[in-house]
Amino acid sequence: MKLITEWTTPLRYKPYHHWPAAYQDMLEGAIQKSDWKQAFHIQPKTGLLNDPNGFSFYDGKWHLFYQAYPFGPVHGVKSWYHMVSDNLVDWEQHDYALLPDSPYDSHGVYSGSAMTVEDKLFLMYTGNVRNEKWERHSYQLGAWMNSDMQVEKITKPLIENPPEGYTHEFRDPQVFRYQDQYLMAIGAQTDSEKGAVLVYQSNELADWELLGELRYTTEEMGFMVECPNLVFVDNQPVLLFCPQGLDKDIASYQNIYPNMYVIGSSFNKESLAVENASDLVNLDEGFDVYATQAFNAPDGRVLSVGWIGLPEIDYPSFEEGWAHCLSIVKELSIKNQHLYQKPVIEMQELRQNHDILQGTAQAKNLLLYSPDNNVYELKLELDASTSGSLYLFADEQNKEGLKLSFDSKHDTISMDRSKAGIPFGESYGSIRTAALKRQDKLTLHIFADRSVCEVFVNDGYCVMTSRVFLKDPKQTHIFLQGFEGDYTGDFWTLREMNE
Repeated sequence: MKLITEWTTPLRYKPYHHWPAAYQDMLEGAIQKSDWKQAFHIQPKTGLLNDPNGFSFYDGKWHLFYQAYPFGPVHGVKSWYHMVSDNLVDWEQHDYALLPDSPYDSHGVYSGSAMTVEDKLFLMYTGNVRNEKWERHSYQLGAWMNSDMQVEKITKPLIENPPEGYTHEFRDPQVFRYQDQYLMAIGAQTDSEKGAVLVYQSNELADWELLGELRYTTEEMGFMVECPNLVFVDNQPVLLFCPQGLDKDIASYQNIYPNMYVIGSSFNKESLAVENASDLVNLDEGFDVYATQAFNAPDGRVLSVGWIGLPEIDYPSFEEGWAHCLSIVKELSIKNQHLYQKPVIEMQELRQNHDILQGTAQAKNLLLYSPDNNVYELKLELDASTSGSLYLFADEQNKEGLKLSFDSKHDTISMDRSKAGIPFGESYGSIRTAALKRQDKLTLHIFADRSVCEVFVNDGYCVMTSRVFLKDPKQTHIFLQGFEGDYTGDFWTLREMNE
């Protein structure tokens, strides 16, 4: 049986039950043998993974769904795949929770959210339907999941059409509780093809009333806003969203589409405003994060998870028949009107062998550590008054690897993947640079996982994420170069997640 490499539209929308089981078995085998298979990041069982959906806490467990296309690394007819965890780090594969099997989602179960309501989990999502002219119709749909994790779809759409003045580019509902009512934020496009976020209200999750457009900026938000999430961090509203086609004079970014946020002082439901909203800020200053979903968890934390992948970009793993992964779970906080993102403390449960790093670098090519594989956690503290580079996923000669360069003169850090394995997405550049707030020490908290690297800078002041597809998995060296001064750190090997 051969891997399909030419994908026609009829093939992408072929019903799931028409695919032979042997084909999916072949895809699963390819992932298991892959040098790029991750140890502790969620990745697809087969085929493609994209947006995280329905991140929630229900019946004593964490629940997370992702958009899936099981039969290849392409955006075919989507479903939701269900993952369950006791601790936010060990994720059990459960099953497909929502399949494209109704008249209202026949061409794809698109993104949405979930929320505990009494003794059930309420799911709200977009159903995608195409007519014979291939024109899109978007329906906003609902479903209920019980404690046995059985899902029953609500038979009729909750919202049958976008409101007047908006196109059927209308999707990704985020439902949440606010002042004894249910609110829903959803991405939209006006008839003049301008991006917007709409807000709806409901008393019992059945009848939804349009309140209007959310006000959070006076700038035009490109041609479409995807994946809006409004959460409250220490009672301050934070809007996460993906403005497609955003003018780069409004906010600087290099990825094909950005994942951004604004912070406000308060949320005014009557005027539908994120009041005193900040400028737009990149949620991740690296290469590959999109469609981040966050929610106010019942333990008081605000937790988020993102898709490490981008639309319309070809990734090297496509040749093996699979695509993408999700980020580790992060906790959000606000300091001095800036959003900080830190790995959840539960990540420590993956730690195994521990080594302490300390010494003095003399601006040479210092081999900091040489682990057996690229599955580790590294914390490093450096004098912020000097400059230099840290190399990860490096070969013995330090000629290839992922390069992190810190520049004290300009208070910046950059990530360069031009020599980090197989190149891809080069039309959008191979270097990302982020501005830092000056402080005495530069801290780097790094999670490496075979083909992905997440870097938390200065306690989560900024995050930089990149996929890395090495030609040789033996490239595991870590070098410090061009830096003069003392360094301290910790290195842990990490176990694989329990699935």
